[in-house]
Formats: sequence, structure tokens, C-alpha cells
Amino acid sequence: VIPEASLKMYEKSLERVKVFKFLGIYFDAKLSWAEHINKIVEKCQKVLNIMRCVSGVEWGASFSSLKTIYVALIRSVFDYGSASKNLWESDVEGMVWRDQQPVQGLTKEGEKTSYVLTECLKDSEPHGITLYVELACNGLFGAGNGSMIAAPDPNRKFTLQKAELVVFNRDVRELLTDFEMLVDIVKILEGEQRGFQALFTANEMVNLCDPANPSSFAAAQSLAQKFFAQKNGESQHVVHAMGHCHIDSAWLWPYEETIRKCARSWVTVIRLMEKNPEFVFTCSQAQQFQWVKSWYPNLFSEIKQFVQKGQFIPVGGTWVEMDGNLPSGESMVRQFLHGQNFFKDEFAHYCKEFWLPDTFGYSAQLPQIMKGCGISRFLTQKISWNLVNTFPHNTFFWEGIDGTQVLTHFPPGNSYEMKGKVEDVSLINTVKNNKDKGRANHSGFLFGFGDGGGGPTQLMLDRLQRVRDTDCLPKVQMSSPDVLFSQLESDSSLLCTWVGELFLELHNGTYTTQAKIKLGNRQCEALLHDVEVASCLALCKTDSFKYPACKLQELWRLLLLNQFHDVIPGSCIEMVVEDALKYYDGKPVLLSAYFLLTIDFRRISTQVTETAEPKDSWVPFVIQVDGTIMMENGLLKAKIDQTGRLMSLLLLQTNRETIFEGCLGNQFTLFDDVPLYWDAWDVMDYHLQTRKPVIEVIEPAKVVRSGTHQGSVSFLLSISGKSTIRQEIVLDACCPYVKFNTQVDWEESHKFLKVEFPVQVRSPNATYEIQFGHLQRPTHRNTSWDWARFEVWGHKWADLSEHGFGVALLNDSKYGYSIHENIMTLSLLRAPKAPDANADMGHHNFTYALMPHTGPFQDALVIQYAYNLNFPLHVFHGVISEPWSAFSVNSPAVILETVKQVPIHEMSVTSSNRFCPLCSAQTLCDLLERPDSIIPVSKTTSGISLTFKPFQIRSLLLIIK
Repeated sequence: VIPEASLKMYEKSLERVKVFKFLGIYFDAKLSWAEHINKIVEKCQKVLNIMRCVSGVEWGASFSSLKTIYVALIRSVFDYGSASKNLWESDVEGMVWRDQQPVQGLTKEGEKTSYVLTECLKDSEPHGITLYVELACNGLFGAGNGSMIAAPDPNRKFTLQKAELVVFNRDVRELLTDFEMLVDIVKILEGEQRGFQALFTANEMVNLCDPANPSSFAAAQSLAQKFFAQKNGESQHVVHAMGHCHIDSAWLWPYEETIRKCARSWVTVIRLMEKNPEFVFTCSQAQQFQWVKSWYPNLFSEIKQFVQKGQFIPVGGTWVEMDGNLPSGESMVRQFLHGQNFFKDEFAHYCKEFWLPDTFGYSAQLPQIMKGCGISRFLTQKISWNLVNTFPHNTFFWEGIDGTQVLTHFPPGNSYEMKGKVEDVSLINTVKNNKDKGRANHSGFLFGFGDGGGGPTQLMLDRLQRVRDTDCLPKVQMSSPDVLFSQLESDSSLLCTWVGELFLELHNGTYTTQAKIKLGNRQCEALLHDVEVASCLALCKTDSFKYPACKLQELWRLLLLNQFHDVIPGSCIEMVVEDALKYYDGKPVLLSAYFLLTIDFRRISTQVTETAEPKDSWVPFVIQVDGTIMMENGLLKAKIDQTGRLMSLLLLQTNRETIFEGCLGNQFTLFDDVPLYWDAWDVMDYHLQTRKPVIEVIEPAKVVRSGTHQGSVSFLLSISGKSTIRQEIVLDACCPYVKFNTQVDWEESHKFLKVEFPVQVRSPNATYEIQFGHLQRPTHRNTSWDWARFEVWGHKWADLSEHGFGVALLNDSKYGYSIHENIMTLSLLRAPKAPDANADMGHHNFTYALMPHTGPFQDALVIQYAYNLNFPLHVFHGVISEPWSAFSVNSPAVILETVKQVPIHEMSVTSSNRFCPLCSAQTLCDLLERPDSIIPVSKTTSGISLTFKPFQIRSLLLIIK
């Protein structure tokens, strides 16, 4: 009988394979799954009477595990009265199935190379069992050759080296673990009294042991137990050990393989919990729980039982462990909303801790978003990867841009996959690394294989058990995140506070890599926003309209999945990119178009009134003798040379020049981009020394449109013999910015394309948009902390201003910036070759804009214009019987960000000030849409009145009439 979950998985997977080879059998996609299995059984019964018969077999190609087939039917016969194991060794991941259920993951890299057939077979039990072993065509870290991050090798073969039945000698295993821990203590505590005690204990154990006489082992073990039983003092540092299994939802393997990784890892955890009732395991990412629930329902039921027992602990509160920089503010809220609601529905409680150990930096708006979603604790360790500066704390309060604080802990072992060895829990990696000695005497310790899954092993548990309370080592207790943070909270009065973003001084190439993923993310965020607004307005207009809640949930979850911290940053293999782009190009766009076309709706963007209305709405051009082109719209006057560069950009209101004297704006530049190792992730500071202007003209600048409401100039440049840039410079009537519509055909290798604007502004700081706000970063490089920010991230705009004048750089899909002194630079495209050998190759479309302005950027409405660039109006032909606007905000400092229906048929509005009188009742709510009746809402004849603190996010629940 084939497991139902596996049938479902592989029926889908077989669509993506034509031929698969194993043991000399070819499987054609035309065959049914049952026919496949029958052929496997027929073959295996001949050659697999015992498991060792298959040693040395090869199969492939890489990631044909997406179509995984049960490759072995194993019948095992053994004697009773002994502990029997299936000893397994292969360079792939595998899963043992028994009685139609998954029972054990197998992976050599994750030190899971055996499956216990029986602890002690009773005479009344069957003396033979049938197992299926499911084999993948990838290892724990994918299928690259020569390097972990190498692109998958389609011709790579995999081998089964060992498949044996063995009798397990637990006494020998225990003795070896004792020796390992003692020898490590000798090394770690070299020259200290306790180290010598460990040395002499190990020496005496060797003297007592006679390999030919197993009865001698007990005396040796007794010596070890006596040593480990010597306890610590009360003041010793306490290590809170928690099992952990970080599984990237996609990285060096596609989404589909992650589903199996979750099952392999978590079923092994369940087996460990059955044998070790004190074992505690933490697990994040609601999406992965949802996958297991769908594909492995019986395993999910087991997980729920251990959640109730307090051993299997859901953490994090988000749909996936998302990137901490690039998703919009609303996307981050939805990560928590979907994640927390899933955990509440399935496990009856919300998560208390935000869990994001492997993300490439953390936005300064996260503390407020966390608090708004019921979370006041945060755990990560990634900042320990800083390339330049060492972060000064492990336990501290993190304060966001609005002043919200959350208790934050970085496990001082600087890892989320410790192995339980002495060096992990010792003075070196935990106590010595603790930067808050005296302030915090407790720390977290996450143990288990991670990234590709795997999780804890019995050996790790055995190691930790020996050093629970051993003199000269920290106390180790099996714990939970709640116990750890409760201890930290109880003694937090002396903790320091870190204000602002947690910037990772590494992996800043991820702001630019895989530009199409980033474009798809930005566009789908906008489209889903518009569908929700349009649907809510339709509800107000007609009782017959049905809000598409289920479909929107499905689409949001696809978008949230693609915001995983190796997908939207672009640090994934090509198969993942292909899957992600399908999600962007398919359902969200089609659904959005459908609703926008069927409900007679015009999206109302923030209305902007120009401060200086031009006399004429047309755009005149003047061709100069030297071939330069002049563009003017009454607000701006631009001078463009034959290569498309800005020779001048004049703000007519004040006759202020934007471009720095003697320099040219819109200058494309090309850099060599060869990181030390992390190809798709990193851009190193030394790339700045390789700057080469792009100046080779294929088609010089020429006028495309003139004398209408829009004027434009186009040109074509050669980047190299393989790559080109075609650009249209657009100046709209009454528009305060120059727009650059850009097309790039990109076929480079290890190159970085940017565009520069040297401007007439001097300021020590530049401002960058982040989620629901903005922050400042230095434009100088005085300190190592400043220098490490040579490439930073931002969202729709960045601004460089001095008193009375400034320049904003807007964009529709880019996230990488560099503003050094007076040069504003936008990062456009990279060309890494690992883990995707074809990253960013091909055709690209994107838009950016330059906006000079008077006064502060807030007064110049830079924020609103950036929204307008990213949320273009949807044009419909027809007649609207009566003009109608549902919302208005009386302060330009407040953005009406989101309008949506919530499950109780109310509408939730994020960040509003005054609202139209469509509602019969209103109350404030948190970001999980839970009403907050403590704070009253003031309603007047003109709407709802709210007060805001700087960068504050507020949400309203409105019951419509």
C-alpha cells in the first residue's frame, strides 16, 4: 500500500520529469504511480533480499528528487532480545516509511545514518518487517559540485554506500561519548585544574577498559559519571538549550524539496521526543507547518500532541522567516498576521517571540510591528556575521524608529546549529562571547543541524546531559524560549538599549541580485493593495459584491512565501527563481486585473496640488547647436547630452541648479563585482575601485515626443559587446521630477551596474524610506561603522537635503543605494554566478526618477510622489455617474496605507487620520486586528479624529453601514 500523502506529492511531481533511472529501470511519466511501484517491487525483490545488496548503486540526475520514487522494498529478519538497527550511508537525503507512515529521516551530513528497528524484540512480536526507503537526488545542501553554493549539477550522480542490519551496543556508544566530552574539556580548559582532572579521569578510564571484556566498561563509565556529577556554584552562567532545525523554505533546493525536508527532519524529532521526554524543540515558519499538515497529516497530528506536551514549540509568529529589509511595511504586517493566526488556529496560542536567526539585517520598524502583533521578544544571531564591526551586545533592548522597545537576545554561541560539544557550551563560545556579562547571566543555545534541515540527534542530547551541571562549565538546562526570555526579563534593569536598525555588514549585494524577483514583489504588493481597496469600495457600493477573502489569502501567502530570506534577496538557485516568478506572473496579476476591471472603480491616490502652476501644460524642446537637448515643463528645465546624461537640471522656482558643477547626472557606471565567497550575497567595498563609466553610444539622444502633455528623449548605450541600455527620459507636464524609463539587455559576468547623480547638496546624512517610515544614514565614512554602510538598502525613495533645498531619488523596483558625500547612486543590476549561474541574465525594465525640491522632503511631498510612481492610476474608459471619494486625510504627514476587510465583516484601515462617514461604529485595533477598547476613538461630523506620534502605525476597525 502506497502512503496517500506520497501519492499526492508524486503525482504532482511527475509532471516535471520525463525519464528517471534507478537500478536499471526507466520510469516514464506516462506510467501511473502504481505501475512505477510495481516495477520497483519486482526489481527490488530480486536484488534486495537484505539491504547490503544495494551498496554502491548510483542514480541521478540532480533534483530528480522532485519526482522522488520509493526506491527500495526492504524485508528485514532479525533475532529477538537485542537492539537492531538499519545502518545507512548515502550522499543523499532519505526517509524511512513503515506501516505507510514516515518514521525516520536519513542523512549522512546530518549524522542520521541509522533507523532503530527494535529496541528489544519480544517473542510475541513479528520477526520480519517491510520498510520503504525514499531517496532524494540531493544532499542536505542541494546538488552543487565543488562548492556548497555552486549551481546544481544536472549530471551529478548519487551513491548508496552502505545498507546493513546491525546490533547496537549502547554501552560502547555511551563510553565513546564520555571520552569525547572529557577530551574536549581537556583541550578547552588546558592548564587549568579542572582540565587536569578531566585528563586524569580519561586516563584512568583507558586503564580500566579492556575491549575484549565488555564487562569492564561499567567501571570506566562510573569514573566519567563521577566527574560530570561534580557540580557548579550558584552564580554560574546558565545555558538554555533548545533543539532547533533551521530549514530554508527554499535555497539550494526548490520549494517542493523543502516539504520533504520538513517531514524528514520533524519526524526524526518526534522519535527523539518519544525517547527523551525532557527534550524541547523550537520550530518556526507557519508555511512549513501548513505544508506538513497538507502532505503528511498523520505526522502533523503527532506534532500537535507534542505541542500540547510543551516539547514541540512553535515560535516566530510569521508565515516564513522573511527577509528583514526588502518587504514593504504592509507585507511585514501580513507575515505576522498570517503566521500568528495559523499558530492560534492550529495550536491555540500566539507566539510570544519573533524568531529570525538567518536574515540579512533587520529594519528599524520591526519593533513596532512586532509589538503591534503581540510579540515583545526577539531572537537572532545573524549580526554576529558582521564583516567589519563586532556588535556590542548579546542581550539588550532594541528600540525602533517610533520608540518601541523589544527585548532582544543574540545567543552568544553565534550559531543556530550548535552540536552540544564542550566547545559550544564552554567558556569559548558561550560564556566568553557573552558581551553583557554582569547584566545577563542566561543565554540561549540552539542545537541541531540546520539550513538544509536535519535537526538534533541523540548524540547531541547525550552530550548535553553529561554537562548539565558540571564544575567549570556553564549550567545547561533543557529549556524553552519562554523560560529563557522570562529569566532575562526578570533581571533586565541593567540592560543596554540599541536604537535604530540592526544593519548586517555583509550580504549587501542581496539588495540588488535577481532584479526580476524584486520587481515582481513590488508590483504584486501594489496590485494586492489595489484589489483590497477596490473590493472594500465595492462592498460600500453594492450589497451583492462578495469580498474575495479566500482568494486574497491564497495570493498573499504566495507573495509572503516569496519573501523568504533566500528568495526575495536572490540568494537561491535558478529553480527557485523560476517558481517565484511564476507566482508573480500568474495568479496575483490576473486576479487583480479581474477585480479592477469588473467593479467600476478608479483608485484614488493622494491628491497633490502643485505650488507653481506652469503657464502652459505642453513641454517645449530646444535643440542646441552642439547636439544637446533642452526639456522644460514650467517646474524643471533639463539639459541632456548625446549620451543621455544630465548636464543640468534647474529647479525653476528658485533657479537652483541640481547637478554638481563640472559633473554629469544619470551617469551609468560599471564595476567589477567579485566577492570573497558568497557570490549572490555579497558586494565587497573594493569593487568601488573598479568604476568604469558607460559612455559608448549606439544611438545618440533624440526627441521622441514634444509639444504635448509629455515630452521625452531616448538613446541607446553599449555596456559591452553583449549588453545594452535603452532609456527614455520623460518630463510630464506639471510633474516635479524627471523620469527615466530604462530597458537593459544584460549578459555580463561578475559585473555591477549603477547610475549616479552628483548633486549640489552638502549634508552629513541622507534619508532613506523604510517600512512605514524613514531613517538617516551618514554620507561620510568617518568610522568603521560608517564605512561598512558603503551599500545600503531603502525602498521607494532616498533623499539628500540641506537647509532649503534637496534632491530625492525615486524608483519603482530597486532597493540598493549608496549616497557618499554628494553623489547619489542607485544600484541596478548584478551578475553573480552562484548559486544561480544565470542570475539576472536577460531583459530588464525599470523606472527611476530625480526630484529636486525646496524645503524639507516632507513639505515637498516626496513621500506622496514616490507612492504615485509605484501605484500608477488604473485607467478605465466610460462615464462615472457621480464622482465619489471614500477617504480623505487632512494631513500630508499621514499616509492611508491599507484598506481591507477582516473576517468579522469589518474593514481595517492602517495609518489614517480622518475617515468618511460610511461606518456605524469604529474602534482602534492592533495589527492582528484585535479590538482595543481601552483607547477611545473620537468621531466628529467631518470624520474620525486621531493623533499620531512620529512613525506611529495605527489601525481602525470600522463597521460599515
